[in-house]
This record gives sequence, structure tokens and C-alpha cells, in this order.
Amino acid sequence: MNVPSARFPFPARQPSWRSYPSSQLPYLDDDLTRRLLITPEDHEAPARVARLRELGIGKDPLPAFDAFARKLAKTTNTPYAMVNFIDEREQYFAGLYAPDLDTSVELGPAPPSGRPERIMARDHGYCPYVVVRRKALVLEDVCDYPRFAGNPVVDELGIRTYLGAPLIDHTGMTLGTVCVIDREPRPWGREGLHTIKAFAAELVEQIHEMEQRQREADAS
Repeated sequence: MNVPSARFPFPARQPSWRSYPSSQLPYLDDDLTRRLLITPEDHEAPARVARLRELGIGKDPLPAFDAFARKLAKTTNTPYAMVNFIDEREQYFAGLYAPDLDTSVELGPAPPSGRPERIMARDHGYCPYVVVRRKALVLEDVCDYPRFAGNPVVDELGIRTYLGAPLIDHTGMTLGTVCVIDREPRPWGREGLHTIKAFAAELVEQIHEMEQRQREADAS
């Protein structure tokens, strides 16, 4: 089954480190690169999908999550911020902030609807690592890390920095992530790590409140 394409609200970039001759990248041999670029196995994915269904979180944008992403982008002074949920095959940005949602680049064929989508294959980006590791991930410059420098988002979208934290709910399930990205390296430091973890905790509490309100509505 084909994974739906992803569209992002910024133009494509020219190839980055992979455009250089291999002689200029002595630390990357082919076998090592293939091993490093494997997306981590996610054994919790089926249970996560069931939990997200319980919470009423599907593949539709939620205004509250878009507002949250906007606040996160403003706080971190980044052009792109996401609230991201992940299943077995793909990622869905239920909350998304970008400066221009009308200008997009596609990772694959355009969807039949022709409208901008928020779905990305699971082997793109860094959120799957955050979900599996259950820990925040700080990449001030993704090109400094062979495991992450070869990810498709570097060449196809020009991503150079990433800051993300897991959304772990009261059941212990990792639902997804909150993250920000930029096309320039960023010196996040401890302050950046503290910020993204604080935002993740805030959103988890917001999700719990949504769940409680839904339970009260169902009981009434």
C-alpha cells in the first residue's frame, strides 16, 4: 500500500552533504550509512493507534493544536512547528505552523484532492526516533550526525536543525511529538531542551483535559 505524500509550506532545497564526492565524506561508508539510516522499529504503534482513537485524535487538523504549534514557533523563534502523531506507516501533523501554507513541496505524487496535506512517510524526519526512544532529541545541526544527516528531509526540504520531545500520556503511551525545525543550524543548548520538554508536558495536560471533557459529555 502506498504511503500518502507529504507537502510542506516551503520550497525544495538543493542537495546538501549527499551532493559532495564520497572522498570528502570519509566517515561514511556505504554499509555504515545504510545501517544508520534505518528508521527504528516501533513496536508500540498498534497500541498507540488504539489510544489515539480513544482520544478522538485522527487525521484531521485540530484548531487547538494549530494554535499550540503557533505558540511554540513564536516562543522558539522558528519558522516551522508541529504537533505530530505517528502510526505504523506514517506521521500526521494535527498541529502545524508555517509562515506560508500556500507554498508547498511534495514528497511524492500530489494527493487526489490537490490540497496541501499534513501526512509524511514514517522514514522521513526525526520524530519517529523521539517516539521510540521516549526522549527529547536536540539536533543543533543535523549534518553533524551521520545517523540524521542522510534523512530525506535534509536534501528534499533543506532541514538543518530539529528540536523535539515526546508526548507521553498518563497511561505511559507515547502518542507523538511536539517539534520545531529550521533551515539553518540553531544553538539550542539546555534552554532549548527545557523549552521543548515544557511544551510537551503542557500539551499532554491539554490532551488529558480534552479526554476528561469528552468523558463528561459522554456521561451526560
